[in-house]
Amino acid sequence: MSHDYYYSTGIRTAIVGRNKDTLNYEKALDAMGVHYLTTMDPGKLSDMDALLLPGGGDIAPAFFGQKNHGSRNIDIELDIIQLQALDIFYQSKRPVLGICKGMQVINVYFGGTIIQDMAEASRHAWENGDKLHSTSVQEGSFLEKLYGKRIVTNSAHHQAINRLGRELRVIQTADDGIVEGIIHDKLPILGVQWHPERLFFSRGCCPPFPHPADEPADGRLLFSYFLSLCPSGS
Repeated sequence: MSHDYYYSTGIRTAIVGRNKDTLNYEKALDAMGVHYLTTMDPGKLSDMDALLLPGGGDIAPAFFGQKNHGSRNIDIELDIIQLQALDIFYQSKRPVLGICKGMQVINVYFGGTIIQDMAEASRHAWENGDKLHSTSVQEGSFLEKLYGKRIVTNSAHHQAINRLGRELRVIQTADDGIVEGIIHDKLPILGVQWHPERLFFSRGCCPPFPHPADEPADGRLLFSYFLSLCPSGS
């Protein structure tokens, strides 16, 4: 499989989050040669080419019509701003990548729901580091073209997608059925439950990650595909 990576200095990507929580995402975009802006101000998004919704705490359950049944580390201000940012990019049909919580934000925006504390958390939640597990990829999806039909990914989450939002399609699942990847039916909006920004194995981007017998997916391939969706990256 080819490992050609896309490096560009012309693509402007917004990371909507708090600076103290976005260092790994910034390092990943640095390694891809991409200009980025980390912001909590939706007013600064008009001239951005792409949106990255990073991982973090849990979404306030009120946003998907539920009471709290195990959600924690909630930041309502951040939830509101990330949903606003996603709406801006949805309306303008610009590319969006959601990672971990970011994927869940995409699902909630399109009317989906979240499992607030999944029974399978012991196989997925952070515990002195990411968990590693195998996943299956939908045939014909962009993920299959990047990685093949089965890939090892990392996890650090105790919540997951429950009811899928409208206009979204599942393209990757863990062996226990947890949704690991989604894509919009028509627009360049995609999300993964795993953390590609922590799976860069060279260029000094992120801390070393232990390689099992089946090597985890190289996150640069996913970032490269995402950047290629931008008009200036095609």
